[in-house]
Amino acid sequence: MKTQVVIIGAGPSGLLLSQLLYQAGVDFIILERQTRDHVEGRIRAGVLEQITVDLLERAGVADRMRREGLPHHGFQLLSEDGPVRIDVTKLTGKSVMVYGQTEVTQDLIAACLKRGGELVFEAGDVALHDLETETPSVSFIKDGTRHQIHCDFVAGCDGYHGVSRKSIPATALQTFERVYPFGWLGLLADVPPCDEELIYCSHERGFALASMRSHTRSRYYVQVPLSEKLEDWSDDRFWQELARRLGPDVAGKLAVGPSLEKSIAPLRSFVTAPMQWGRLFLAGDAAHIVPPTGAKGLNLAASDVAYLADALIDWHRRGSPDALAAYSARALPRVWRAERFSWWFTNLMHRFPDTDTFGRQMQRAELDYIRHSDAAQKGIAENYVGLPLDWS
Repeated sequence: MKTQVVIIGAGPSGLLLSQLLYQAGVDFIILERQTRDHVEGRIRAGVLEQITVDLLERAGVADRMRREGLPHHGFQLLSEDGPVRIDVTKLTGKSVMVYGQTEVTQDLIAACLKRGGELVFEAGDVALHDLETETPSVSFIKDGTRHQIHCDFVAGCDGYHGVSRKSIPATALQTFERVYPFGWLGLLADVPPCDEELIYCSHERGFALASMRSHTRSRYYVQVPLSEKLEDWSDDRFWQELARRLGPDVAGKLAVGPSLEKSIAPLRSFVTAPMQWGRLFLAGDAAHIVPPTGAKGLNLAASDVAYLADALIDWHRRGSPDALAAYSARALPRVWRAERFSWWFTNLMHRFPDTDTFGRQMQRAELDYIRHSDAAQKGIAENYVGLPLDWS
């Protein structure tokens, strides 16, 4: 087999890249090791920056998002000193869209399959070859038979644990990482959300987040130690702990119900540099991980795709290598700005094992400053809605 671009991974970044390449007439094949049901069922974040919304519009897959998505114009920071509302639209002139990553993935898969033929699910034992040459290739096993695809470029969109980054020699990469000493226990339920906007809560027992996927489906989180086991958390225990952290005013509006999904996600900050090697280009979680505080993961993947799609299209249309050569240098500044915001927001709202009384007073002082400072609120708002793609 031969194609122009092999895309490893059928998550949002790989699928969005494929749609943009398709519109530009660039040939590709997507390889995904999981089943379609598994990919479409993964529960992930659901707050989209305007840049991500614009890319979905550009890709022609925004119809359902426009019908079912929930535009949000602000969010709350809640602590023992009361709520602070960040009015992002007033402060930036922009908004965010609440539309689950699961829905984005389903829309992109539907568009891909409608075109026919470029998406291979259950592709096993994927291996990347000759990446430093002008004739790279990718091999995989499907239905017991090994196949090989010759291509011009490989896009590694297969996540933190995928094969793409592991195919780059360790001596060619520099990695930066912080593993946080807690995780988020999340619960999804078909109940109306307790508020029309997201509530980020700092409590003495730990962080909590009240969010939603629709007017009838809610997503809630509580901070837990990494030692916690999912089987120890009944639905009743989760709802009681959430209500305790959100406080009586919010808990009074909390509708409870059986969980549709429940999981514990560890928190990590991770960046690899550069985001390319030879003819392999990394995008999304293959290149970087952010804590979910601030909902930057999917949005960073989308901005990577915007840079990479433009570079690949430029090469195939004009034969110019300049944009591809500059891909990593162009993408990494925005990655680090999002990492900074997620790191700052995580440190502000969570309880760390070593947070002493002085550290807690610093958190309260920071929240008090935000409460009284328009400048501080504007800084938070412009990061929350997403910094520009090109910000020199």
